[in-house]
Amino acid sequence: MLTLDDTRLALRFFNFLGLHKNFNHSTMSFCILIHALVNANLFWPASSLLQTLLLRGGLDPREVFEALLDCFEKCDFISSLGFDLLIQSYVQEKRMFDSVLIFRLMRQCELMPQVRTLGEVLNGLAKIRRVDMVLVLFGEILSMGIKPDIYIYVAVIRSFCELKNFAKAKEMIQRMESSDLNVVVYNVLIHGLCKNKRVWEAVEIKNGLIQKGLTASEVTYCTLVLGLCKVQEFEVGAGVMDEMIDLGFVPTEAALSSLVEGLRRKGKVVDAFDLVNRVKKVGAMPSLFVYNALINSLCKDGKFDEAELLFKEMGEKGLCANDVTYSILIDSFCRRGKLDAAIHFLGKMIMAGIKITVYPYNSLINGHCKLGNLSAAVSFFDEMIDKGLKPTVVSYTSLISGYCNKGKLHEAFRLYHEMTGKGIAPNTYTFTTLISALFRANRMTDAIRLFDKMLEQNMMPNEVTYNVMIEGHCKEGNTVKAFELLNQMVQKGLVPDTYTYRPLISSLCSTGRVCEAKTFIDDLHREHFKLNEMCYSALLHGYCKEGRLRDALGVCREMVKRGVDMDLVCYAVLIDGTIKQQDTSAVFGLLKNMHDQRMRPDKVIYTSMIDGYSKAGSVKKAFGIWDIMIDEGCTPNTVTYTTLINELCKAGLMDKAELIWKEMLVSNSTPNHITYCCFLDHLAREGSMEKAVQLHNDMLKGLLANTVSYNILVRGFCKLGRVEEATKLLDEMIDNAIFPDCITYSTIIYQCCRRGNLDGAIELWDTMLNKDLKPDTLAYNFLIYGCCIAGELGKAFELRDDMIRRGVKPNQATHKALSHGASRKFSISTHPVMPEN
Repeated sequence: MLTLDDTRLALRFFNFLGLHKNFNHSTMSFCILIHALVNANLFWPASSLLQTLLLRGGLDPREVFEALLDCFEKCDFISSLGFDLLIQSYVQEKRMFDSVLIFRLMRQCELMPQVRTLGEVLNGLAKIRRVDMVLVLFGEILSMGIKPDIYIYVAVIRSFCELKNFAKAKEMIQRMESSDLNVVVYNVLIHGLCKNKRVWEAVEIKNGLIQKGLTASEVTYCTLVLGLCKVQEFEVGAGVMDEMIDLGFVPTEAALSSLVEGLRRKGKVVDAFDLVNRVKKVGAMPSLFVYNALINSLCKDGKFDEAELLFKEMGEKGLCANDVTYSILIDSFCRRGKLDAAIHFLGKMIMAGIKITVYPYNSLINGHCKLGNLSAAVSFFDEMIDKGLKPTVVSYTSLISGYCNKGKLHEAFRLYHEMTGKGIAPNTYTFTTLISALFRANRMTDAIRLFDKMLEQNMMPNEVTYNVMIEGHCKEGNTVKAFELLNQMVQKGLVPDTYTYRPLISSLCSTGRVCEAKTFIDDLHREHFKLNEMCYSALLHGYCKEGRLRDALGVCREMVKRGVDMDLVCYAVLIDGTIKQQDTSAVFGLLKNMHDQRMRPDKVIYTSMIDGYSKAGSVKKAFGIWDIMIDEGCTPNTVTYTTLINELCKAGLMDKAELIWKEMLVSNSTPNHITYCCFLDHLAREGSMEKAVQLHNDMLKGLLANTVSYNILVRGFCKLGRVEEATKLLDEMIDNAIFPDCITYSTIIYQCCRRGNLDGAIELWDTMLNKDLKPDTLAYNFLIYGCCIAGELGKAFELRDDMIRRGVKPNQATHKALSHGASRKFSISTHPVMPEN
């Protein structure tokens, strides 16, 4: 017992004995020394020794307590804090039920734990959400006559908040004496209210603190900000943070991140940006997450300079950008077409030793595809694979889209099959891209088949997919199917837009159902769906096409009433329709209306007017519009020049046409293949084939020759009976990588038939079919005519049957040729006319 008078010496001796091999201290030795150290106020060594005892194992909490109690009673120790240490040890090890057991064993032995110890037990139970035990123990504490401290009250208030019993939580605060009141207990209540989305009550409690002589803390403000973010009240949250910053408090990373992210998602990017700048003044350092989120939003909003400034600021603040930061910026550069800058940042990313992911490569592939640089896109695709990165559906879809835009459907589908072969499932965008490309290539059946396959794979089409399908069917004139798809789209919960409705309206108008189109638009208006100018311009075009100008003007008045402004396209449609009715005064009336609305005709409208007057034979009026166009400072473009040259050539006014040509060259407007074809067509019609061939050679040198230009030469030679020279042009076309079409062959076939060379005509016909060229009605009529005059009436009727089988409708000329052939009274005067280019 003498050693207990010097506890430090006793501890040294205890540790010395423990170094001996095969020597184990008894549990009693541990307990005696623990009590002795506690009585000497040496709590840290006592706690360490107790931890060692507990780690030895083999003793349950009750046995440890009984050992400590036995030593405590036998040695007559004064302080019972050794039992408190045991409770605290179990709390630290999160053995909360064991700590409660020790408390109750102490109570049975009439030993009183410290209030602080009880506070730790209650708060530990609250953390593991055993709020029922917290409230039971609180009752036991009160029954023992122990006065709770603030930490016990905090645990109890937190428990009531967890049970959503806020009335009891407030009652508990009222029970606390004013001297014990602290902002901490209010923070607990505020947290509970915010957690349960009762934010406005929490705000009221914070505002009432000053009346209780308390001041809100950083925790108060940050808790409120997080609560306001939870209920999407980001603007109010920003106001609370402003107040916090004005008081010099530094917001937590969680509060700042939540508020910045919330403002960003709400489209308040400028407010989020300003907030970050304000918190920097009080020393708060936004996290990498905040910087990345802001940079991403600024890029999406087109504020690229601010985004790059933030990126530089990150480096200056010592905050290292990660792969997400670089991916955002690289994607931003790619979307803007700044691919050199994007590649530069990829290089910086590699130099910084940041792990490269698939995302920046996807951006670079997509960026190059959008600019039409497929070779560069493929190069980055290959580089990505070489680096061990696996392409995603986004990588493949970008390349597929690039090939589709170039018309290289074979390559697009090769990639599609490669992707699916690797187990990468196509997404909605992949299918939509391919379906759209098939429609553009007039492969309607394949497009429908792919759409059906998409549905079979439970791939949900989006609005764009349906818009593509609807427009495709409308172009084919299948309005019934298009409206079926519209209904299907609505049933799936997708919302049609103006891109959905415009082709439907156009299709109704183009098939002579303008009244139905008008009713459709009126129904949509009654359903409060606002159509835009594009939809109304389609209806205007339908009325003007039928010569119903008055109805078209009525639609214009309805547009204005419905809040839809007339745009340049609407005026262009009306002006074109008015010119066709040769109503000059109405044209100038429309121009005045445009002027009153502070709109000026553009090149398209002026060109349309010039074309309309020229085709109506009013070349003088066309030149009058030309002069107005020049006076208004609207510079003619290649299309304008070509339109005027074309009509002058057709009218035989070659001197004037050549003057316009020279003016065109001086104005730096480059003639295109259509411009050349105007002169070429005139020369061919006049029979000046040597000059025509010379001009065509110039077109070949300038890479402007095409199938149409060759067809003009073919027609010119055929007209002069020079069929052999026309036939030689077929080989020349192929040598120049220009492919003959149905018109090319049918023109020569007609001349062969006229000369009685039916064998030559049939040989050309077979060649045309072998090249997968589909004959039209005119081509069939030419050969049927040839068979009839050669007495091959059976062959003529076979051609008629083949014509029907291929879906080509016979017309009056077909029946007339067969009728005349059968009666042997067919004459040249009844022959079909030559094809026009």
